[in-house]
Amino acid sequence: MAQDCLLALDQGTSSSRALVFGPGGGVVALAQCELAQHYPQPGWVEHDARDIWRDQLDCAREALQRAAAQGLRPAALGISNQRETTLLWDRASGEPLHRAIVWQDRRTAAMCDALRAQGLHDEVRARTGLVLDPYFSATKLKWLLDAVPGARARAARGELAFGTVDSWLLWLLSGGADAATRAHAVHATDVSNAGRTLLWNIHRGDWDDELLRAFDVPRELLPAVHPSGHRYALTAPGLLGEPLPVGALVGDQQAALFGQGCVHPGQAKNTYGTGCFVLLNTGARALRSANGLLTTPAAQADLAVRPGAGLQYALEGSVFVGGAVVQWLRDGLHAIGGSGEVEALARSVPDSGGVHFVPAFTGLGAPYWRPDARGLISGLSRGTTLAHLARAALESIALQSASLVAAMDADARAAGAAPLRELRVDGGASANDLLMQFQADLLGLDVLRPAQLETTARGAAWLAGLSCGVYRGWDELEPRCVIERRFTPQLSRAAAAARMQEWEHAVRRALVD
Repeated sequence: MAQDCLLALDQGTSSSRALVFGPGGGVVALAQCELAQHYPQPGWVEHDARDIWRDQLDCAREALQRAAAQGLRPAALGISNQRETTLLWDRASGEPLHRAIVWQDRRTAAMCDALRAQGLHDEVRARTGLVLDPYFSATKLKWLLDAVPGARARAARGELAFGTVDSWLLWLLSGGADAATRAHAVHATDVSNAGRTLLWNIHRGDWDDELLRAFDVPRELLPAVHPSGHRYALTAPGLLGEPLPVGALVGDQQAALFGQGCVHPGQAKNTYGTGCFVLLNTGARALRSANGLLTTPAAQADLAVRPGAGLQYALEGSVFVGGAVVQWLRDGLHAIGGSGEVEALARSVPDSGGVHFVPAFTGLGAPYWRPDARGLISGLSRGTTLAHLARAALESIALQSASLVAAMDADARAAGAAPLRELRVDGGASANDLLMQFQADLLGLDVLRPAQLETTARGAAWLAGLSCGVYRGWDELEPRCVIERRFTPQLSRAAAAARMQEWEHAVRRALVD
């Protein structure tokens, strides 16, 4: 007899993937498509919304075919997605009005400056837990409404829909991809994605009318908001075979926090993807950072699964350019043929030879929040080689993350919360032993790498499994959080502090006056 499995759609910045988790919890099928990036102007980053849908659907079908060949049938589907990326589409035709504006995009920096000059920043911070920055969705949406002819009037008439990538995929999966079923399409999102828009009040758990007025966004555009684990819809007939319940929508970083098993206050993880994202579970407390971090909703299991559970929160720090620096070495400098070559190249030298690399290609995120920062390579000498540059690039990922963890630890201690005692890691670059050891050395903390690195997709699958009755509760899932390797600090605290001082000096030089 066929056994149940869970399908996770992991739609990221650089690729769209589909993973099938078998009854034992492991990945039994995977399909992936690289996602084209568009850079129409310096600082602008876009995706074709139709590419996202086509690639994601193709991957889902391919992964399910591979699972079926193993006697597995899907019981539910969960979606994890790149957050903040902003889409606007026509409800009647299903056509996007513009390319998706990616979270890395900085085109609204001047708009943010103007809103900040009007005194909006403190109000935004108090209501959303975020900072007034182009990173988030609201100014991207405002730009679309102003830039696309007729969009604002059509939005007010309810003809258009706004969504982050999860909403776009759900709308299409539930019927919006086909004119015959479009009337049944579901327009919704979850708390973890809504909480990244600058439009959602994280304390009241609802769209905020004052912020909608401030950003000039009609409420008619907005999706309904549910817990991350929730039975959102059934997939439209014919898309994935038999209709399949969509049981979870969740932002990729909150999905990874859940998939890492960081479900208790004081547990933290770092995901090393295109960017790096450190999240600390703070439970029911929405801690306000004094160190440039964000307060954000964590993944919310359906209240029917967790009786009495209210909103859960996390502190978050975001590095805009993490693993993307390795892509730049490959595609920009042609220093390596593939991303997997960077560790061997970096290991061929004992250190970076005094080279410091600040990869501020799209500004600097937390704890600096300087969209005007620019990339910087310093300390070059006649003896500098590509190997030194590769090592400096890898080290920049750990150095940026260490700044975030230090800020997070300071916030936790100031709030009387338990200090961080370890860091769980995931994402593609976490497979790099050199990087993980250097991260442990800088932090003075053990770095724990799980046996299953696909924690983002796993978090989405687990949430879908909980909401759709595949799992009865967390007790079934916790034993599956197996650690593959523990990296223990080997560098003295004095030497680590010296490295951090050198890094901060390089960052100051990257800031534009």
